[in-house]
Amino acid sequence: MAAQLSGPGAGGKYSIKQNSEINVTPFVDVMLVLLIIFMVAAPLASVSVKVDLPTAVAPPATTPPKPIYISIQKDGSLFVGNFHTTKDDLVADLKKQIVKRDPTKERIYIRSDKGARYGYFMDVMIKLQDNGFYSVALVGEDNAR
Repeated sequence: MAAQLSGPGAGGKYSIKQNSEINVTPFVDVMLVLLIIFMVAAPLASVSVKVDLPTAVAPPATTPPKPIYISIQKDGSLFVGNFHTTKDDLVADLKKQIVKRDPTKERIYIRSDKGARYGYFMDVMIKLQDNGFYSVALVGEDNAR
């Protein structure tokens, strides 16, 4: 509800008059804009060319292969999965784990104790690289704070 302002006094040019009319112009403007938007968007949303689409039958997704972990303990003990091995038998034990897969495309995960000797860790990495295992990932502990 709007009112006309006036100063002190009961009459004259400073009197208060009540204005009870609703201004509908902004409301009509918004409605016209929405009408135009829907008139433009409605033909774009409908498809005028009818096509009989075939049903899509996707083959079941294959499960990813079980990851292969090499673990190096602080004392230098070496494990492939849960099985103890030595540096000399490492490649043979890895190939036993990867029976029907391509060893050159297989990702190997290395877990090493933070107290393990760096030289021993590098010997394992070099041994893997020399035998065609180029996709090697290092596993670390997530330090979420």
